[in-house]
This record gives sequence, structure tokens and C-alpha cells, in this order.
Amino acid sequence: MIPALVLTAGLATRLRPLSLVRAKAAMPVGGEPLVRRILRQLHTAGVRDVVLNLHHLPHTIAREVGDGSDLGLRVRYSWEVPVLGSAGGPRQALPLVAAPTFLLVNGDTLTDLDVAALVAAHRRTGALVTMAVVPHVEPEEYGGVLIDEDGIVTGFAGRRSAAPSHRRTVGRTVAPSHPRALAHFVGVQVVEAAAFAAVAPGQVAESVADVYPRLIQTQPGSVRAHVTDAAFFDIGTPDAYLQTSLRLAARDGGPLRGARTRVDPSARVEDSVLWDDVAIGAGASLRGCVVADGARVPGGTAWVGVMLRPADGTLAPGERRAGELGVAPI
Repeated sequence: MIPALVLTAGLATRLRPLSLVRAKAAMPVGGEPLVRRILRQLHTAGVRDVVLNLHHLPHTIAREVGDGSDLGLRVRYSWEVPVLGSAGGPRQALPLVAAPTFLLVNGDTLTDLDVAALVAAHRRTGALVTMAVVPHVEPEEYGGVLIDEDGIVTGFAGRRSAAPSHRRTVGRTVAPSHPRALAHFVGVQVVEAAAFAAVAPGQVAESVADVYPRLIQTQPGSVRAHVTDAAFFDIGTPDAYLQTSLRLAARDGGPLRGARTRVDPSARVEDSVLWDDVAIGAGASLRGCVVADGARVPGGTAWVGVMLRPADGTLAPGERRAGELGVAPI
């Protein structure tokens, strides 16, 4: 199997203030850091060599992954200062990836995609980029990929674009026959190193905004879509993070409480995620909350639908101070 580059350098601004405590990829999801879930899935698919790009709170990722040996992987790191974007990051990492063809994986999405089928589809067409997509059903929430009837990517649409009609069958959504069908990218693609040839080392560049539109214009057919019915879970916003964590914990039996976390027997905690070293005082009540590393929730307090973290610095926009806690709505 080809190697993989997992994009974990992002600032995760939509997840603040949680992302001021851990990088997004290091956040626990159903009892396991997101990045480790992604790496385990790559190992199951046959991947053995992985590069992670790092920028924001890099130590929170590196301490969870190390050299990858406990996962059966060889993991190396590509450091970025400043963060270089979804095209600049891969260009920077090319010497470490050291392969003409590799998987490019977003570090904030979980999917059960058949990776081998994606790689086979890429090799059949000779494309420079093959993006795994599913039919788009939430154009109000996410941007989309425009594809023609031959699976060629013709462009990209922003949020709130009108989606073509679609129909559902049991367990999946069936793509309409449409010359410019709108699809949703699930965060995994196969790319040729040559796709990033126009990006200079150290240049800040985005794939969808900068590189891929240029390829679509100058090399028609070089960017393609592989349509699948794979399931995927989003982690991009606090609410999506909480719901995905609860869903996966229920499905897999994983814990919602981190290491060294103490909950007083008289406290009530419902549908909430507690990170490491959290303490919940006597008689406290939490419902639909996320409590970040090291937070101390006072006894007798009640919280619904909020993120709590130690207020040990500047508050994030929308966050307020309550005693020793920073509090923000989910």
C-alpha cells in the first residue's frame, strides 16, 4: 500500500476554546484520540508509512502518536512555521513522504472508506488527484465538489449552494444523474506528488482554493472523484465533535471519561465528554457538555450545553470566565 500524509497542522478555529487546549487531532473521540483512530484505520487498510504535518500545539499530537510503532506504523513529522495550508503542507512534506503517489488524509474526519478501492480507481484513470466523495445532502452546512457524469471534478461550490435532487435507498444515498452533480468530500484522496509541482517549498497554498482549480483549468480530467457510499463522521465544530464522540462511544463501548478523571458519586453527568485530569465536585450536574483537560467543576453547579476549560489565559471569543473556568456555548 502507498504511504499516507495526514493533515494535522490546522488551527481548528471553529473548535475554540477546546482547540486552545489540544490540537484537533489529539482530541479524544469515544475514548481515543482522533489521530490514533485515523492511524489505526490506515494500518487496517495496509498503510505502513505515515507522515503527520504539525503546527498548532504539536506536542499534544506527538505525545499520543510517538513514532507509531505501537500501531504497527512508521510515523514521521513535517513541521510547519507558519501553517502552510492544504496544498502548501503536502508540498513541504514531499521529501519525507518520498513517494510519487500517496494518500492525503484530513486529520479531522473519520470514515469507513474502502481505501484499496480508492487507490485502484486512481490508478485506472491516471489522474493527478482522486477525491473520495459521497452524494451531498447538506449543502447548507458544507461546501461541495462538482463532478460530471464521467467522474471528473469540474469545480467546487461553497456552503449554501443549491444541491441537485437526490433519492435515498436503505443505508445509502444514490447520486443523481446530473452533468454537474454536487458531492461531499469525505477527507481522503490519492494524489500524485506532481499535483503540487507549482507550489514552492514554504509557500502557503490551499488545494481547493489554489491548486486544484488551476489543474482543472490547465489539465482537464486531472482531478477526479471516486463516488462511494462510505460513512463519515465530522469533528469540525463543537456540536459535531460532541455528537460524534457520543455516537462512537455508544457504538464501540469506548469511555467518555479520560485518564485520572474524578467524578464525585453525588454528581450527575449525562451525554458529556470529560478529558484527562478533570474533577467534578459533589452535587454538580452536567448535560451535553465537553470538559477539557484539568478543569475543576465546582460542587453544586449546573451546566448544560457548554465547553469548560481552565481559565488560565486569554479568553476566546464568546467565552466567559466563571471562577476558575472558561465557559463557552457548544
